[in-house]
Amino acid sequence: MNNTWGIEKLGIINTNEVHRNLTRAELIEFAIQNKEGILTNKGSISINTGKHTGRSPKDRFIVDQPSIHNQIDWGKINIPTTEEVFEKLYVRATTYLQEKNVFIYDGYVGHDIQTRMSLRIISDYASSALFSTNMFVSTDKKDLNLHDQADFTVIAIPKCKTIPEVDGVRSEVAIVINFDKKIAIIIGSSYGGEIKKVMFSIMNFLLPAKNIFPMHCSANEGKDGNSALFFGLSGTGKTTISMDPERILIGDDEHGWGSDKIFNMEGGSYAKVIDITPEKEPRIFSAIRFGTLLENAVIKNDRTPDYADSKYTENTRAAIPMEYIENAKMDGICSIPSVIYFLAADAFGVLPPISKLTKEQAMYHFMSGYTAKVAGTETGIIEPLPTFSACFGAPFMMRHPAVYAKMLGEKIEKYHTDVFLVNTGWAGGPYGIGSRIKLAYTRAMVSAALNGKLKNVEYAEEPVFGLRVPKEIPASLVPSEILLPKNTWKDKELYDKTAVTLANKFKENFEKFEGYIEEKIQNAGPKIV
Repeated sequence: MNNTWGIEKLGIINTNEVHRNLTRAELIEFAIQNKEGILTNKGSISINTGKHTGRSPKDRFIVDQPSIHNQIDWGKINIPTTEEVFEKLYVRATTYLQEKNVFIYDGYVGHDIQTRMSLRIISDYASSALFSTNMFVSTDKKDLNLHDQADFTVIAIPKCKTIPEVDGVRSEVAIVINFDKKIAIIIGSSYGGEIKKVMFSIMNFLLPAKNIFPMHCSANEGKDGNSALFFGLSGTGKTTISMDPERILIGDDEHGWGSDKIFNMEGGSYAKVIDITPEKEPRIFSAIRFGTLLENAVIKNDRTPDYADSKYTENTRAAIPMEYIENAKMDGICSIPSVIYFLAADAFGVLPPISKLTKEQAMYHFMSGYTAKVAGTETGIIEPLPTFSACFGAPFMMRHPAVYAKMLGEKIEKYHTDVFLVNTGWAGGPYGIGSRIKLAYTRAMVSAALNGKLKNVEYAEEPVFGLRVPKEIPASLVPSEILLPKNTWKDKELYDKTAVTLANKFKENFEKFEGYIEEKIQNAGPKIV
C-alpha cells in the first residue's frame, strides 16, 4: 500500500492508504466499512446521496482561458470562472484528501481505441470509484501507463464543502473544469451523475476538433449489423425503445460518430429505475445485482428495494456494468446508422406518430430538442408544458448548438441516413383528453423504418409543421387513420388551435439561434404560425 500511483504530482500528499483499480467486491467492502451504503437483498449496494439527488447545473463552471474562450458557448449553461477560483478550490480539494484513504480509478472514456481518452478518477469514497468502474471503459489492472499522465483527471470529494464567500462560488457545491490543466474538481455532491456528465461534457467539447460527432443518444444493432440511433429527452421512451429484445444494445446514452463507426463512450448504463418492474424493463431489472450501484432507492427492512417509492427523489438511478445487461455488445462499436430517430413525448397530441425529415428539418428538430412535460410531473404544471433542450442534451454541450447541428447535417448527407421524428406521446387530443400512443404501434413504426419499408411508401404532408407522414405502415397492425394526427381528434377546431400554439412555441424557441444557422434551416420549422 506504499504505492501512491503518482498522485503526489497533483499535490495530493500525506494521504492514508491509496488503492487503485480495485475489484467491485473490494470497493463494496470498503464502501460498507465506510458506511457509504448498504447491501440489498440482490447484492447491489445502495447509497443515499443526501440532498443532492441530481446534478447541480448552476454550480458547474468552466475556467475561461484564451485556449478555449472563442469555442465555448458561454451563458447560463456554460458559466465562466477564473484561474484564481480554480486554484482556491484545488488547494481545498488536495488539502481535504490528506490523511484519508484514496481510491483511484484509471480507465478510458470511449471504446474506439484511436480516439478514446484516458481518465483518472480520484476520490476518498469507494462508492465513487465503484461508480466509475461501472460507467467507464476499464483497462487491464496491470496496465500502469495511465497513471503517468491521464488525458483528464477528476477529483471527486463528496463530503467536502466549499465556502462560497471565500471560494468565489455560489453554494457549498462546485464542479469546475480546467481544460489547460486537464483537471476537473467535484466538491460537495455524491451524486454519481456529476462524474459521468463532467466527462461527457468534456468529450462533447474535444471530439468535434477530431471531426467526431458527439451525441447524447442510445444505439442498437440488428443481427444483420443494421444500426440505429435514438435521441430523446427524459420520458420519451428512449431506453425502452432502444432496448428492443430483438436487437443488440450498443449503449443507452453517450456515443461518438467517427468516419467509419459509432462507438459508445461508456462501459455501463446509468439507468433511471423509478417504478421499474421486471415486466417494464426486464434487462435493466435483472442487471441490478452484486456489483451494481443503486442511488437513492428506498430500501425496505428486508433489504428489498421499493422502486415505486419516490421518497428521496424521482431520479432514482442504478450504475450498471454493461456486461450485466443481457444482449449488450461488449466492444461498444457498431456500423454507421441507417436510421436516426428523434423521440418526442408530445403531450399536446399534435405531432404525427412518425414522420420522415429532410436534412434541414433534421437539423432544425435536433437544435430544438423538443418534448413536453405533463400535468403532475412537477409542481405547478396544470397543462402540457413544451420543453426544448438543444441537441437533446443542452446541459452537456459546451459548443454552440449550431456546431453540432452542422456535424449532424454533414453526416446525414454523406451517409444518406434516414431521419424520423417519432411521437411517443399522445394522440386524439392533448394529455387529459387523448390517449398515449401504444408502445406496440411505436415499435412497429420504428421497425418498419429500420427495415426500409418506409422508403417507397406514399407520403402526405402535415400542414402545420410541414412534416412528411407515411400514409400506411406496410405489413403492420398500425391503423392508417392514426398517422395523420388531426384524424384522431373529435374536435378538429381544437386540434388546429393546439397545433398552432405548439408551432409558435417552436418558433419562439428557435429565435435564439438566428444568426448562427443558415436561413434554410430556420425555415425548416413549422409552416403555419
